[in-house]
Amino acid sequence: MRSKRCPRQSRVACRQSPEVWKAALERLLRVDALWNDEAARNAGLADCRAWLEEQAPVPRLAQLARLIDPSMTRRQFWSVLVPVERENARRKVTDLEILDADLPAEAVAETVMPLTVVVDSLRSAFNVGGILRTAECFGAAEVVLCGYTALPGQAQVDRAALGADKLVAWRYAEDIRGVIRELRQAGTLCLALETVAGAPEIAAYEWRFPCALVLGNERFGVDPEVVAMCDSAVRIKMYGRKNSLNVVTAFALAAREARARFSAETGESE
Repeated sequence: MRSKRCPRQSRVACRQSPEVWKAALERLLRVDALWNDEAARNAGLADCRAWLEEQAPVPRLAQLARLIDPSMTRRQFWSVLVPVERENARRKVTDLEILDADLPAEAVAETVMPLTVVVDSLRSAFNVGGILRTAECFGAAEVVLCGYTALPGQAQVDRAALGADKLVAWRYAEDIRGVIRELRQAGTLCLALETVAGAPEIAAYEWRFPCALVLGNERFGVDPEVVAMCDSAVRIKMYGRKNSLNVVTAFALAAREARARFSAETGESE
């Protein structure tokens, strides 16, 4: 009977093959970028499958080849892409084992801020849970999870959300572009939180409501095409050499600024 777990030497090989994992990710991302072109997609899928089958020294990659099929849906394709992306940049969340001490219902402000949080293709389920929890803390109206973002019901999302997914409205949409079009047609200001050159800082921008804040993938940020669809990009000013923050941390800073602006606009006490 074959074991479902990779033997120890195979796991070591997986960890010691960063270039192979990087090459796998690049191939898969090329296919994803061309998904709407059927001919290019089918050619790319065939190429990826053949290449993955050749990666016998890295059994986990070779096993992924069996999942690739020309008739697969995009979401099924993401079930191949996401493990490869996670292997390329593993992160650990160290602040999950904390006291979950909710305020009593009567102590929570009744005013919901008309802020929609749009999240596109987050790799980390822990980050998804953290965003749901942060959105609830600042009273956001809704969270829209797009692309291959993990959804509530997955263990790591639920562990990090600490029940926030039951308290803040959320929904799933495959294509973020459709979500942005829908929000703008409804008169919602759409802001991409991204380190775009020349973008105004969150504290300097003239926020108005209803508003949507768009968050992107941990590695690639918000897709440039999506940024172009938004009314503006906004950024958080950095003072160190590292020009980026964890997506949950960045969202928390932006959500706090949004709430302060909303409170000033409505006369709500902070």
